Amino acid sequence: MKEVLVKALKEAGKIQRDQFNKVHTIDQKESISSIVTEVDILCDKVITDIIRQTYPLHTILTEESGLTVTDSIYTWVVDPLDGTSNFAAGVPWFGVLIAVFEHNQPILAGAYLPIDDLLYIAEAGKGAFVNDKKLTIENKLLKNELVAFSVDYTEDTVFLSKGLELYRFVIEHARNVRCTNSLVDLLLVAEGKFGGVINLFAKIWDVAAPYLIIKEAGGLMKNINGTPLVFHIRKEDIGLNYPIIAGSEAIIKELESRLSQF
Repeated sequence: MKEVLVKALKEAGKIQRDQFNKVHTIDQKESISSIVTEVDILCDKVITDIIRQTYPLHTILTEESGLTVTDSIYTWVVDPLDGTSNFAAGVPWFGVLIAVFEHNQPILAGAYLPIDDLLYIAEAGKGAFVNDKKLTIENKLLKNELVAFSVDYTEDTVFLSKGLELYRFVIEHARNVRCTNSLVDLLLVAEGKFGGVINLFAKIWDVAAPYLIIKEAGGLMKNINGTPLVFHIRKEDIGLNYPIIAGSEAIIKELESRLSQF
């Protein structure tokens, strides 16, 4: 499965690299913060075709084509182009995310940043790596670290207000705030370059692969309220929001007093 995962990441990444900084067809999805291009659809097809060539009986869940259910214990969760808004704007903060689940637990994960040719791989119990270099997250203090904070359009003004209060706390206590609102933020956490990331609006395909990569690097990803993250792979649950916080155990602990408001 690892070989298939890497092939799918690289093939989709090549398409993105070749199509970067070109004119694209852009359609809005559920809100002004969510768009799709023809490249998303093309990458989705390439990835699913590669998976099905070797594992035709596995379940596949992708952002663009939804859930194709089988009786298999394995599910491939795919974001064929994470960071579409960045890609469409000509900003090089985008890539591919794929996670393989056994039942409801990710056991294999990969991410690929095609512009920088960075390949991230994690296997449950075997560590996380970027271009074969082992990733290790160290416990550091919030005041010494950069933290990413991602937020999108929402009609839930109460939830948004709570999030912005947390944002204020991060600004007051972290070294500084940075944000690409894409997989890049989470991968920088796995590399130890960001101390943490908070994302108020994410779907399972946004966080499944980074969850395992960060975990295997020695970090944590939790629900925004500080409880353990539980994934649901059912047709009725694929639209669920996964507001998350990720980073070192020490930094998440520093933020715990603020997380209880959610």
